[in-house]
Amino acid sequence: MVANDGIDLKVRRGAIHCLLGENGAGKTTLMRILYGLYQPDEGEILLRGKPIQISSPRAALTHHIGMVHQHFRLVPTLSVEENVVLGLDEGIGPFLNLRKTRKKIGEISEEYGLPIDPQAKVWQLTVGQQQRVEIIKALYRDASILIMDEPTSVLAPQEVDQLFATLRTLVDDGLTIIFITHKLDEVMEISDQVTVLRQGKVVVTFPTSQTDKPSLAKSMVGREVVFRLEKSVVKRGEKLLQVDSVHALNDRGLPALRGMSLDLYGGEILGVAGVSGNGQTELAEILTGLRRVTKGRVILSGKAITNRSAREITDAGVAHVPAERISMGIVPALSVRENLILKSYRHPPFSLFCFLNRKESDANARRAMEDYQIAAPSDETATKLLSGGNIQRVVLARELSGDPRLIIAAHPTYGLDVGATEQVRQILLKQRERGAAVLLISEDLDEIMTISDRILVLFKGEVMGIIYADGADVEQIGLMMAGTRHEGAVGEKNRVA
Repeated sequence: MVANDGIDLKVRRGAIHCLLGENGAGKTTLMRILYGLYQPDEGEILLRGKPIQISSPRAALTHHIGMVHQHFRLVPTLSVEENVVLGLDEGIGPFLNLRKTRKKIGEISEEYGLPIDPQAKVWQLTVGQQQRVEIIKALYRDASILIMDEPTSVLAPQEVDQLFATLRTLVDDGLTIIFITHKLDEVMEISDQVTVLRQGKVVVTFPTSQTDKPSLAKSMVGREVVFRLEKSVVKRGEKLLQVDSVHALNDRGLPALRGMSLDLYGGEILGVAGVSGNGQTELAEILTGLRRVTKGRVILSGKAITNRSAREITDAGVAHVPAERISMGIVPALSVRENLILKSYRHPPFSLFCFLNRKESDANARRAMEDYQIAAPSDETATKLLSGGNIQRVVLARELSGDPRLIIAAHPTYGLDVGATEQVRQILLKQRERGAAVLLISEDLDEIMTISDRILVLFKGEVMGIIYADGADVEQIGLMMAGTRHEGAVGEKNRVA
C-alpha cells in the first residue's frame, strides 16, 4: 500500500503548520521522511529553496530539523541532562561536562517556559515533563524546524495549555513548527496554516483563518461528520452492576479506590469523569478481573464477581475495551482474523474437537471487517500494522460479539480521528439501545456529556457525585474533578426511566 502518494507540502518560516488527517492518512510517514527515518521512493525536499538529502535523523539535525515523537525516545534510567546530550560530543575528554549542559538546559527552560530539573531521572517525570525533555533536546541541538507528532495525545488538558503557550513562544522566536494532529479544536486554536491528508494524498491546504471545523472534518473523511450525536430515549432496564464500598490499591501499593459505590442499569451509559490518575484505571481493572479488591463487593446481575478471574468475568458477559489498545487490546503479531476470536476461540463454532475451525474464523473475520469497517489488506494482515482507528475497530468487534450485558469502555476514542471517534460513539449508543449497560471512562468531557445518561466524577479514588448528563454543567463537573463533593443529582428531566 502507498502511504504517501505524490505529496506537495510548503511550510513557511515562523508559522505553525498543522498536518491533519485520519488515522492512517500518511501524516507520520511524511514526517518520518522529513526526519530521515524513512527514505522517499521519489520526489525531493527543498529547504530554503535548495534541495537537500535527509538520510538519517543525524542528517536532519545538521539541517536543524528536530522531531518530538508521539512515543518519546528517552532512556528512563538516565537523568534529564544525560538524555539531552545523548549522542552529542559534549565532554571533556572521556567525561561529560554536565555543568555546562545543566546551564544550557536552564537557559532554554527559562527562555521558553519549559521548567524541568536537569538532574531528575526520566522515569520520575510525568508524561508532560517528559515531553518538555524532548522539546529541550531538539532546542539544545539548535533546531529551527520542529516536527511534533500527535503531541497532545498523552497530555492532560492543563498540560495541553502549557504546551500551546510554549509553541507560541517558539514561533515568536522564529522557529517553524509542523504539528501533526487529528483533533480539529487544536487545529483551530494553534495553527496558522493547515494541510489535510486523506489516503496518502493532499486534499487541501489553506490558512486556518479561512476554514472551520465542519469543513476540515469533511476534508478529512470525505463526508459530513456529525459532531452532536442524538441519543434516543431508552427505558432503563434492570440493575446489572453494583459496586459496593470497594477499596483497591494501585501498582505502588497505595490506596486508589476508597469506598467507591455505584449502580449501573441496562440501557444506560454511565460516564466516569476525572483527571487522569484518580482511580479510573483501577476501577476498570477490578471490574474486568485484572486487579483485586481489598474490601467491598462487585455484583453482576445479582451474583458476586468480586476478585473473579478475567476469564470468569468475560464468560459472565462482561466486555472490556481497554485504554491501552495495543499492549492490552490485541496481540500485535497475530492476524486480524486471530485477534477477532481471542475471546471465543475456546467455544463453538470456533473450536472443533480441540482444533480451531478455520472456516468459521474466516467467516467471522469477513463479517466483522464489513460490519465495523475495518480497513486492512486482508484478514491475515498482522494487526500491529493497522492504524490506531482500525485496531480499535478490531477490539470493539471482538469484545461486542456475543452481545455482552456489561461493557467497560476505557478511553475508547483516545487517539482516534474525528471519523473513527464518531463511529465508536455510535457503536456505544447502539449497545445502549440494545439494553447493555456501558461504563464509559474518558477524559474527554465533551464525549462524556454527549453520550452518557449519568456522569460519575472521581477524585482521589472517591465519588464526588453522580449527576444526570442532560443538565450537567462543565463548570460544576470541573469543581467536582478538583475535589468538591456534590450531593444529589441535577438535570433529571430527560433521564432514562
